[in-house]
Amino acid sequence: MRNRFHTIRVVFGTLGSLLIVLGGLLLIPLFIALIYGELATPVFLAFLIPSGIAFGSGFLLSLIRPKIQLNEKEAVLICGTAWLAFSAIGGLPFLFSFGASYLDSFFETMSGLTTTGITVFSGLDFLPRSILFWRSLLQWIGGLGILTLFLAIISIKGGGHRLFGAESHKIESVRPVPGLVGTIRILWIIYTGFTVFIILLLTLFGMPLFDSVCNSFTALSTGGFVPHDASISWYAQEGYAFAPLFEYILILGMFLGGANFLIHYRLFRGDARALFDTTEMRLYLGFLFGFTLLIMAEHLLRHPSLFTSHTEGFPDILSRLESIFRTSFFQTTSILTTTGFATQNIAGPFFGGAARLLFLVMMVIGGCVGSTGGGIKVLRVGILLKLVKREVGRLWKPKESYVPLLLDGKRIDPVELSRVYGIVAAWLVLLVIGGLFTAFFTSYTAIESFSGMASALGNIGPCYIPDAGMRELPAVIKVLYIFGMAAGRLEILPVLLLVRRKAWF
Repeated sequence: MRNRFHTIRVVFGTLGSLLIVLGGLLLIPLFIALIYGELATPVFLAFLIPSGIAFGSGFLLSLIRPKIQLNEKEAVLICGTAWLAFSAIGGLPFLFSFGASYLDSFFETMSGLTTTGITVFSGLDFLPRSILFWRSLLQWIGGLGILTLFLAIISIKGGGHRLFGAESHKIESVRPVPGLVGTIRILWIIYTGFTVFIILLLTLFGMPLFDSVCNSFTALSTGGFVPHDASISWYAQEGYAFAPLFEYILILGMFLGGANFLIHYRLFRGDARALFDTTEMRLYLGFLFGFTLLIMAEHLLRHPSLFTSHTEGFPDILSRLESIFRTSFFQTTSILTTTGFATQNIAGPFFGGAARLLFLVMMVIGGCVGSTGGGIKVLRVGILLKLVKREVGRLWKPKESYVPLLLDGKRIDPVELSRVYGIVAAWLVLLVIGGLFTAFFTSYTAIESFSGMASALGNIGPCYIPDAGMRELPAVIKVLYIFGMAAGRLEILPVLLLVRRKAWF
């Protein structure tokens, strides 16, 4: 018999087991500190103390968990509280190592775990390597989700599938293999394999190993944290011979992270049709190349000297065209997959007004369902486009006629369609509220304010608020963006459920 406090015991008891996992993760950066001689600095205690807090509180909380199977509501509550608790404790190394405020530490950690990539820190080039590694590791863990990692490490008897569903709603209901454990194992094998592949490519062409690891972690997780203030443009500024190749390799990493991981599984099984036989993948590829060509075309129209100059030879023109294409393609991939890497400031002179509007559109769209990307998702945009097409077609048909909505030859369940309506509507409402609050409490323009909340809610990172301005945002806006990042990553429901009293009793 479940009493009124059963939910609290289940949620916080399971949270205790999750915090024990966090305690172990907080010890990993100490190996980086050992390699780079940082153990004699405050870094050692900066990770050891939070690890002890996570282990201690986790052990105590795990004692109260009743041995009863989780229900769906409890799984969703565990999901929401886990992300908040990981951010609350996982941000302590920033507080202890270089004196960041607790709010900024919490903000940075939530930004990392949700793979948003908005940073309120500056001077990244001078931070301890272990701290930079922790930022990247947070994003890599958050890419597939902290609950999927938990389920991969610890076997939960009863309710594990509900935990997976509460967080991994991005993964389609069709699993690659029967059974929860097999599905999670395949997802993490693919994710880890791609990460190692990108690390090897970057290192092979001359990127320092530490940078290769950090950038690979945040490319595959579509997170965007980097070890340098100048983001990916740092390598060109420092004169790395293969800096342009780094960009193409990271484009590949971002593309893989932003695609549905079930597509990757099909490709590994030898099914080459997976790239083109679904509406979502066709739209994903169409958006990537279509937006790239539009942004490139605008740049060329604004700078016609490339075609009118008589002083440049054909090789020089080709080189400039390649550079424009690479910059446009890199930034399009970065924004659409919600990674947030930058080789050019999206508010800078390289991009015109049309490009800046397209970036806002991409922030809303985001990556694919079943990917590490944020946003509304390409699949839902495809469903909405098909819905518009159906409604236009019904204008010349009898009112009583019913035309089912089909996607890739399969009928979309009305319940799933209602979920799409609800998520998109809630997403847009939060976007408007966040934009209004930002404009109200700051001096930023409407576009800048809108882009700030779009960046947080879409888990993107870059926006039209300057980096220095992001650090100086009022506390109320930072709290709002923290809420937006969590809501965007968990697709709103778990975060909203946390504040409902009826959900707990």
